[in-house]
Amino acid sequence: MRTLTILGLAVLRLLSQQPQHPYEVRQRLREQGLDHLIKVTHGALYHTFDVLTKAALIEMVETTREGKRPERTVYAITDEGLEVALERLRELLSTLQPEYPTYCAALAFMSLLPKQDAVAQLEQRAVLLEAALASATTGSDALVKRGVAAIDIVEIRHLQAHLRADLDLTRAIVEDIHEGRLEWRSGEQSNEGKTDG
Repeated sequence: MRTLTILGLAVLRLLSQQPQHPYEVRQRLREQGLDHLIKVTHGALYHTFDVLTKAALIEMVETTREGKRPERTVYAITDEGLEVALERLRELLSTLQPEYPTYCAALAFMSLLPKQDAVAQLEQRAVLLEAALASATTGSDALVKRGVAAIDIVEIRHLQAHLRADLDLTRAIVEDIHEGRLEWRSGEQSNEGKTDG
């Protein structure tokens, strides 16, 4: 099997709690706010169930039908599935994976814009970051009120930390531009106008 995807890991984690059908898994991903961290489409979820089944990491345990609804197949994690999930999780927690954030790339090329245009875009980003941070905080508070255990939403703390750091950096860059600490040579093809960060 290829490397276990994040969605695959999420499915294995939820099935380790109890057998479920794909629709239930999707609902739980939403309830726990994981759909903000993992892209979950209907097709991707069912494909993941197929891949995990073929790799013997999960298995069908029963098929149920409620009323006139279509049959739903309930899946459970296998012992091998749990082993693979634990190994992948250890790897993800303990190693640094190369990431290529688009905002970092945009900052590297920012001097292509006229200074005031760049400031306007950064200020717009700061507004969006403030809203995203407020939304993440509200969502986290709501999950805690619903009784979701802190360990099950620790990733929201990570998200909030990244949003705060992004917001602080964006505000600092805007201030550096306003205060003249960033020399601006719009459109030049030299590296002299780049920031250190």
